[in-house]
Amino acid sequence: MELCGRRFDTGEPVGLDIVNGRISQVTPCTIDAQQAQEWPWIAPGFLDIQVNGYGGQEFSSPELTPEKVLETVRSFDAFGVVRCCPTVTTESLDVLEHALRTIVAACESSPEVARRVVGVHLEGPFITREDGPRGAHPLQHCREPDWDAFQRLQEAAQGRIRIHTMSPEFDGSSAFVRQVAESGVVVAIGHTAAQPSQIRRAVDAGARLSTHLGNGSHAQVHRHRNYIWAQLAEDRLTASMIVDGHHLPPDVVKTFVRTKTAERCILVSDISGQAGQPPGRYRSDFCDVEILPEGRLVVAGQRELLAGAALPIGPAIPNVMHFAGIGLTDAVRMAVHNPAELLGIDPGGLEPGSRADLVQFRLAEPPNGDAPARFELGATVIHGEVVWGALWQPHPRQPSPRTDSRSTQVSPPTRVDRPTRGASPKTGRQKPLSRGVTGQCRPPQAG
Repeated sequence: MELCGRRFDTGEPVGLDIVNGRISQVTPCTIDAQQAQEWPWIAPGFLDIQVNGYGGQEFSSPELTPEKVLETVRSFDAFGVVRCCPTVTTESLDVLEHALRTIVAACESSPEVARRVVGVHLEGPFITREDGPRGAHPLQHCREPDWDAFQRLQEAAQGRIRIHTMSPEFDGSSAFVRQVAESGVVVAIGHTAAQPSQIRRAVDAGARLSTHLGNGSHAQVHRHRNYIWAQLAEDRLTASMIVDGHHLPPDVVKTFVRTKTAERCILVSDISGQAGQPPGRYRSDFCDVEILPEGRLVVAGQRELLAGAALPIGPAIPNVMHFAGIGLTDAVRMAVHNPAELLGIDPGGLEPGSRADLVQFRLAEPPNGDAPARFELGATVIHGEVVWGALWQPHPRQPSPRTDSRSTQVSPPTRVDRPTRGASPKTGRQKPLSRGVTGQCRPPQAG
């Protein structure tokens, strides 16, 4: 298989030969600048470390089954997400155990799940009980840090918990953070009402991440002494951010990126189990939520308190570029390389030998420069197979990468237009009214 496009990091038009799930050869293509602008971008597929579910299914649910895990993680193919951390949020310990055991069972029974899931993100239950920073997490299940309870959950997960979000506001939090960190789990600070001194002690004990910084917080905090400033100023903390246009204003995104630098920022979707459904009110295992017409997901009955996200990670790429004034290279690294570095895993790449977990996409510029570009996903490739969409190939009038004099192989380009999952058997293109090529959540067909 051959995948063509402009490299996200250099802008160079290339062709990638893919054999046995890996890139076997990268061939530059010499074309003029105007032709190059017609080529889509190619990059390693996205790694989303905070995904709560999709299409009415939460991972943190007593009804979760291995089949539902497979269906949910496959749904992320339509968003360019090739690997993820299913996120299990605050619930009773029994429900959390069930969810973790079910995710393990899905990984063990399905190679598709095993390829996509790099670990579990446990968000809670050791978080604040205060309204505001607690967010949509159910009050009755929020509790103080408990090492024995964490070990019980990690045993259910068979060691697959890779990230744990907790609040360091409680007595004994530093000792708990140290124990979790020394067990090899990334400790993240989130849903907290901690004082700046408690933030610093948690970082000294081993905390490394701020979970969706700027969200899961009080509507009003002290202008100087607060947990947002404390985390923003702490160079040892990487900050994950939800840059969907709803969770953080553009000037806040710009300030966070400028302060942390792109090297210490991670893009996450925090996509909710209610995402992918039409606007309306829904009952979840946590609370009633409402999807507003503009795509904002809130706790039902008001418009300020968010209940997760309804948009995938793709649109965050052009959003953070526009809001923070950074380039495509840094934006992609925030969705691929930085989360991989946090977890200590290979991010993938566009070099020979790299895993063929890739995305091909376009950034459609708006009519004026006052808005972000629109993210348009063309195809998602996992282990060398097109799992969503259809690959773009050069028009016959444009030279194929294989005709470049620097190529060591000579063969005609092949068009990959076979039907893929969710595609029309006649055209090989994704059916509408599901999850469109823009990467935006589309309402499912009624019935």
